[in-house]
Amino acid sequence: MKAAVVTFPGSNCDRDLAVAFEGAGFQVERVWHKDTALPAGVDVVGIPGGFSFGDYLRCGAIAAQSPISAAVRAHADKGGYVLGICNGFQVITEMGLLPGVLMRNATLKFVCRTVTLKVATVQSDFTSAYKAGQEIRIPIAHHDGNYTIDDTGLARLKAEDRIAFTYGQNPNGSMADIAGVLSENRRVLGMMPHPERATEAALGSPDGKGLFASLMRGMALA
Repeated sequence: MKAAVVTFPGSNCDRDLAVAFEGAGFQVERVWHKDTALPAGVDVVGIPGGFSFGDYLRCGAIAAQSPISAAVRAHADKGGYVLGICNGFQVITEMGLLPGVLMRNATLKFVCRTVTLKVATVQSDFTSAYKAGQEIRIPIAHHDGNYTIDDTGLARLKAEDRIAFTYGQNPNGSMADIAGVLSENRRVLGMMPHPERATEAALGSPDGKGLFASLMRGMALA
């Protein structure tokens, strides 16, 4: 399986994400935001955390207009997998791949610590290696992680079982404690916590490793 990791000016977790993919057995190719096409044969595109374009305008808004973004949208439209983490979550919502927006944290402060997440669904290729309701420890580091969506959209996410992860103790004011959401076809995941920073016990938690193992297994069976 092949993964592409996109780098924007200001990305700072692109190498971490590439290493996490490689650890799960993916062949990884790096992509620069000014590229206009993804590498041939890519199965999953990773949009990493960081501060693309310095978070000017809205977080992720400028990155969503980069030349590579059209190729990422086309990949998703064809049923390809996309994983957006932290700033990457912000970017793919700005691309229109997921509903809702990421607003300023309710505390108006940057939060950086390890939090407890609950696995809200295992019915996705991103979460199938976990158990429903399992609690995992994953780090966060964001200033604009307050996931916001209208009542109709929230009801739809719940009805369609598209909330992937929720916070044990909400660190940012996110609606319904949402930490990650899935697309309608369940092949796009956006999440604020950083599973790529939690793939080994030496990093403080190995719990993020399950996400990449889930994805490799699910794609192999797809």
